[in-house]
Amino acid sequence: MKNFIIWIILLAALGYGGSKLYLHNEVNDAMDMVVLSMAPWAKLEYDGVRSTLSGELTVENVRVQVNGYSDPLTIDRMGIDTPSFFSLLDLGDLSTKGADAIPEYIGFLIEGMRVPVDADYFDDFYAMTRQMREPGSESNVATECTGTYGFSPEALSALGYRDQVMSMTMALRDEKTQYSIEVDVSMEDMWDMDVDIAFDGNMMAELASGMAPQPRLRDMHMEVTDRSLNARVSRYCQEQGLSEVEALQAQIDSFKYIGRSNGIEFDQYMIDPYKEFLLGKPTLVVTARPTNPIAFSQIDLYKASDVPALLNLAAVAR
Repeated sequence: MKNFIIWIILLAALGYGGSKLYLHNEVNDAMDMVVLSMAPWAKLEYDGVRSTLSGELTVENVRVQVNGYSDPLTIDRMGIDTPSFFSLLDLGDLSTKGADAIPEYIGFLIEGMRVPVDADYFDDFYAMTRQMREPGSESNVATECTGTYGFSPEALSALGYRDQVMSMTMALRDEKTQYSIEVDVSMEDMWDMDVDIAFDGNMMAELASGMAPQPRLRDMHMEVTDRSLNARVSRYCQEQGLSEVEALQAQIDSFKYIGRSNGIEFDQYMIDPYKEFLLGKPTLVVTARPTNPIAFSQIDLYKASDVPALLNLAAVAR
C-alpha cells in the first residue's frame, strides 16, 4: 500500500512537471512571436516564464527598448491569473475550444511597470497624450500644477517623483446572469484605486453566439486612496503662485474636467466629498447604482448634468 501511494505521488509529479514544461514551451513560443512582431518598433527581452498550481502564469522581468530611444521601459512581471493550473492548460486550447476554454474567472496583472520621469521617450508620450486630452483648451498655472491634462515630466519632478511605478490587476468573473470586472491600480507614492463593476447579462454566451457584448451597468463601487499626491499638488500649486484657496479650487476644477471628459457634470453631492478628500480624508468612495441596469450607449443620450441622477451616483470621503 505504501509503495502504491508513493507511485501515485510520483506519477502526479511527473504529470504536473510534463504539463508545466509543455505550458512554458507554448508561452515561450508565443513570446518569441511577440518579440519578432515588435522588432520593427522595439526590442523586447524577458528573463523567463513562471507558473503556479494556483493558476498564475507570468513573464518575469520584461524590458522594452523602443527604437529611437535610449531609455528602457521595465516591468517586474506581467501575466494572467486563473482558478487553477488546469485552467491555464485549457487556455492553451483556446483556438479549438473557443469560449469554452475561458474559465469563469480570469485575471490580468502587471507589477512594477517603471517609467523614469527623465526617460527620453516620456516627453513624446506626454505630448501625445496631452494632445488627446486637451483639444482646443488653453493651459495655465492651475491646469499645469494639478495635471488636468496629465502631469508633465517637469511637474512630476517638481512634485518629488523620480519614477512613475504602476501595478495593476484586472479580473473578469462571468456568471449566468451577470459578469463583473475588478480593477486594482496602484501608482507608487501617488494613489491606489480599487474598482468593482457589475454588468447585467452573460458575456460568454453573447461572445459564443457571435454577438458583441452589450454591457449594462448594474453596480459600481470605487475607492481611491491618496498616497501623498494631494498634498504634493497643493504645495506645488502654491509654489507656482496660487494661494491655498486657489490651489484647492484648481484641484476641484481638475476633478470636474475628468467628469466632463466622460460625459458627466458632477453635482455638489460629488464635489463636497471630493473637497473633503483633498483636505485630508485619505479615501474617496464613489458608487453608482442605477434603478435598472443601463447600457453605456443609453447614458450618452442624456445631458451631462442629468447623468449623476441617472446613475444614482454618490460619494463619501472617509
